[in-house]
Formats: sequence, structure tokens, C-alpha cells
Amino acid sequence: MLGKKSIKINGADCGLEALILGFLTAMGGFLFGYDTGQISGMLLFDDFVDRFGTETDADGNTEFKPILKSTLVSLMSIGTLIGALSGAYTADWWGRRKSLSFGVVMFIVGNIVQITAMNHWLHMTFGRFIAGLGIGNLSVGVPMFQSECSPKEIRGAVVASYQLMITIGILISNIINFGVRNIQTSSASWRIVVGLGIAFSLPLGIGVLFVPESPRWLAGRDNWEGARLSMARLRGLKNDPHNKLVEDDISEMYAAIKKEERHGVGSWVECFTGRPSHIPKLVYRTFLGMAIHFLQQWTGVNYFFYYGATIFDSSGIDDPLRVQLILGAVNVFMTFYGLWVVERYGRRWPLFLGAIWQAVWLAIFASVGTAMDPENNRTAGIIMIVSACMFIASFAGTWGPMAWVVIGETFPLRTRAKQASLATACNWLGNFMISFLTPLATDGISYNFGYVFVATNAAAAIFIWFFLYESRGLSLENVDVMYGQSHLKPWTSSKWTPPGYTTRKIRDENYQAEVAGEGVPAENKDSNGRPPSSDAAPYEKKSSDSLNPHGSHDEKLSRNV
Repeated sequence: MLGKKSIKINGADCGLEALILGFLTAMGGFLFGYDTGQISGMLLFDDFVDRFGTETDADGNTEFKPILKSTLVSLMSIGTLIGALSGAYTADWWGRRKSLSFGVVMFIVGNIVQITAMNHWLHMTFGRFIAGLGIGNLSVGVPMFQSECSPKEIRGAVVASYQLMITIGILISNIINFGVRNIQTSSASWRIVVGLGIAFSLPLGIGVLFVPESPRWLAGRDNWEGARLSMARLRGLKNDPHNKLVEDDISEMYAAIKKEERHGVGSWVECFTGRPSHIPKLVYRTFLGMAIHFLQQWTGVNYFFYYGATIFDSSGIDDPLRVQLILGAVNVFMTFYGLWVVERYGRRWPLFLGAIWQAVWLAIFASVGTAMDPENNRTAGIIMIVSACMFIASFAGTWGPMAWVVIGETFPLRTRAKQASLATACNWLGNFMISFLTPLATDGISYNFGYVFVATNAAAAIFIWFFLYESRGLSLENVDVMYGQSHLKPWTSSKWTPPGYTTRKIRDENYQAEVAGEGVPAENKDSNGRPPSSDAAPYEKKSSDSLNPHGSHDEKLSRNV
């Protein structure tokens, strides 16, 4: 039976269901990556260009106008931006699981529209827009769901797996593009690529309905028994829901949620004003998440993944799809490294050093492309490929996974869905700007466009140093406590230890006992002084109708867990 036994991972007790949940939800990242990678190769397929291109070159061959190429690629990002904002509502209304299934349905509908496109670029573009709505919804829901369900000891690696699956999705799409290039004169080439995306989405859309719901979402709706059972299943303690490990997790969550509930439900306006809750650094964290995700896109990574094949084709590389395949492989390999880095070295230092490293290699890429003629200089082409690989290696190990980790763990529960939506929307805004501007910029200033990314990476390094707090090893509740320390500076935050802990990993058992005794009202404790059990009184004294207006407590539990 799932959830029966606990597995030790990095010192954390995890259930099999937690591992399944992490894998299934990470498929949302795979869909994002697959859709990102597929368009780069499709833009070179003969049948795709002949059907949707609108210009004819001097030799009579059909081609894309730069503005048309920009629109075709970038309108998906407008869809993802809208989908990201809507994700805040669906995740709160329906729960994290059903929201993810909804995102998959939108993605499938968009892909069906693309497959049925015949001869007009607007048909294809509209399909990409609809698929983008689904991808945007998933890009909010997946990191949030993962962060709320993962033990703090492995939360960074689990949320970073979203980026790992993005890179695997890009690589798989590159491999498929490479495999179907021999039939690129047929519509089957690009239709196969798009259609496979539907098959890849089904495990997430269906499978996520069979894993535990987020315990924090359940607790936020006063379904504490559902939250306890969900937490026990995720810890591998389904048959022991009153295990001390589960009790400690529930106690921390209870104290944080009840403190936030005194002020009601957070609004969009509150994300930018901090009122009426006055949660410490709430507005600060809103802009922190938005800036990091905007800067993630402006590192320049999708300059290569959206248009890499086109860029290397124009530089005289004999087989640009093979180069794109190499870049995709580097991306995947180094993201595995990033999963280790995020738990070993935290968030601040890898992001800071990664931005500097990326700026250096982008400067080399732009300088060589500008100073030499890569189309007629083999050495220049090789240097540019190496520079692109070194840039992507850094991004995959730092900014790629860690930006998602940051939005998964930085925001308080009260406004988490809305702040995550805003941050992710900024990611897609940056994505749209890159995908729309790149064809126009390269047509006008060629490889000098790389210097823009040099500047944005330098700005990203400065921003991380002065504004991001180190959250490695902290529970989501203690991340809130850390941001409430008025005299703590970001560059010294890694030394901060939460109250009740001797280190970030080791609890002070005596302190935890005192907190558990003081944090829950006396009338709501069991005989052992713990938060209530499944057959105890509810956390707050309420009428039965107030506690469960839709039926019995058991019925509510069966629906939500």
C-alpha cells in the first residue's frame, strides 16, 4: 500500500507517495521545456516554413518575416502570462491537484489546435496561445504544490526538479526534431512533434489526482484532519498519523496559519501594500520574486533555446540541429548538478556566482560573433558553440532551478498563490520579450544583442547579493520568521537559526515542547498536550455547520485527501 513505509532521504522521512508526487508534478516542467524546445527546430522544417511563412527570398524560397517569426514564437508567452495569473485562482478555488489537471487540459486543447493548422500562421499561433494558458497555469501550480508537500530537508531539490524536467523536455524535443528532420518536407514532421506533447501530458493530468492534496491548502481551509492525514502520507507514516514527526510539522504549520488567519484572506492589493495583515516584508518579497523571475529570462537562456538553431544556421554551422542537441544535453546534465548544489550551498551564492559566470561567457560569445565572420570562420563558430555551452552549464546549475525554488518557499501562505502568480507572470513577461525581440534585434544588431544579456546578468548578480535571503534548511513557516527579523541582512542571513533550533536542521526538543504547549489553546489539546487528533475537538470552537457546511467531516476528508 502506498504511504505505508518511510524512506530516509537527506535525513528526511519521505513516503513513496511524496516521491511519486514529486515526479508527477515535475512533468509540468517537462511540458514547458518540450514546448520551448520544439519551436526552435520546427522553424527550420521545410513544410512548416512553406505553410506558415509569408515572404519569398531572392531565390524564390518561402521564409518568415522577422516580425512574423517573433509573433509566432512569442504569443505563447502571452498565453502563459495570463495562465500564470489565473493559476492563483484555480489553485486556491479547486486545490492544487485539480488546478494542475485543468492546466493539462488547456495544454492538450492548444496542441490539438496546432495539429489541425493547415496553411495560415494565425491558426498555429492561436494554438500556441491556448497551450500557453495551460503551461502558465502549471508553472504556478507545480512549484507551489511541490514546496507545500516536501519536507524542508529536500524541498530545494524537489522544487528544482521542475527545472530539471524543463531541461529534459527541451532535450527530448531536440532529439525528436533531429529524428524527424529527414521527413521535414512532409507535415508529419512538425505534427508528430506537437502531437507527442499530448501523450507526455497525460501522466500529470491523470496521475496527480491520486496523490495527497497539499496539507497547507487543506489546513488553510480548516480541514486539519485532512492536513494531518496528508502530511502523514507524505512522510510515509499513513498508519501512524500521530507520529511525533507529523505532530511537529502540524504544530509549526498551525502556529503560522492561525497567525495569518486573524487578518482574513489576502488580496492582490495586499501583495503590493502589505495591508491589512502587515506580514513582515510582504511587499519586499513580492518584488523579490517578480525581479528574480524576470531576470531569469533575461539571463538570455531562451535566446539559445528558442532561436539557437536559427542563430547557428546563420553563423554557418553545418548542422544547427545537432548543435541544439548538444546544448540540450549540457542543460540536462548540469541541472542534475544543480539539484545537489541547491541543497549543499543554498540559493544565494550559486545565483550570485552563476550570474557572473554567465556574463563572462556571453561577452565572449558576442565579441567573437561581432569581431569575426562566423559564417566563414570555423574557429569563430567553435568558440561561439563552446561559449553557449558554458553559459548553459551555469544557467542549468544555478538560475534555472533555483529561481523556481525561491518562489516556492519565499511567500507566506496567506498570499502565496497570488505572489507566486505575479512572480511567474514576470517570468513569462521576460520570456515574451526575449522571444519577440530576438529576431528583430539579431536582424538589426546581430551578435551585439549578446551584450544586452551581459548587462542583465551583471545586474542580476548585484540584485541577488543585496536582496535575497538564504532559506536553505528552513521550513516554510520559519522562512516567514526569518523575513520578520528587522535587523537581519541578506548577506548575513545564512547564519540565522530559527527559534527552537540548535542548527537549521536540528530541533531543540525542550523549546519545541514549550511552543507546542503554548501555541494551541488548552481546550483544544489532547491528554498529551498535542494538537487535536482525528477524534478530538476542532482547532477552533465552531458550530458543525461552520466547520463543514457540505456534509460530515469524514465526507469532506474523503473528497480532499
